[in-house]
Amino acid sequence: MPQSMPMTKYHQIYLLLREQLHEGKFAQGLPGELALMKQFSVARVTVRRALEQLAAEGMISREPGRGTRALDVSTTGAPAHAEKGQRAQLTGLLENLVSMGLRTSVRVLEVETVTASANVAQALQLAVGDPVQKAIRVRSTKDGPLSHITTYVPGDIGRKFGRRELSRKPILVLLEESGVKVGRAQQTISAKLADVLVARHLDVSVGSALLAVRRLIYDDQERPIQWLHGLYRPDRYEYEMQLSRVGSIDAKVWVSKELSAQFT
Repeated sequence: MPQSMPMTKYHQIYLLLREQLHEGKFAQGLPGELALMKQFSVARVTVRRALEQLAAEGMISREPGRGTRALDVSTTGAPAHAEKGQRAQLTGLLENLVSMGLRTSVRVLEVETVTASANVAQALQLAVGDPVQKAIRVRSTKDGPLSHITTYVPGDIGRKFGRRELSRKPILVLLEESGVKVGRAQQTISAKLADVLVARHLDVSVGSALLAVRRLIYDDQERPIQWLHGLYRPDRYEYEMQLSRVGSIDAKVWVSKELSAQFT
């Protein structure tokens, strides 16, 4: 765990596990105390304190002899999440994303057809259990890893391209080549702590702060065609948005004119 973060080790672990619980990563049960001790390089008392806080919040259940299991946690799907954050119709966003894809290198970690979870189904307007293509990639610049990207695409579209194509072209280009007419994107930007897996791929410390992007892309018929979860190193990536005031001098409404991605 990074020593420079202004919080205790147990609280860092608590925050990471809480994020993973909300994402549904522990449906089959949480790792045991020994596994967590090894994962975070901390003492048992530190792990126990983090787990006790999660249990006190009703997120996990700890039973002797049965281990630790996740309880039903009210998770937020893409549409609801977007209502809480600031939404914008982003001029030039899709073109910018393709440009960035062409100017970076990509390593495909995983491509597989999975069944849609509740959150994925809600975002893509599918039924729970419907097939979707899940792809995980790491994008890099000449300076090193930039982003860890997970995308979900409806199964009927995902069947038209795979690992080889994803390693050669941006996914938006592949969608267009598959006959999809990309329309608009809805995006939220927040923050997230790097877990062990992401930290290794992005070459950062566990618990480091990352930019977290959720992007839902629609076709020209308003069908959701891609749900993206992106984690970006903030030292290598930033968004720049230009805003214009609408109305009189006293107006407090601002609209976006342009959004560009800057990366080093």
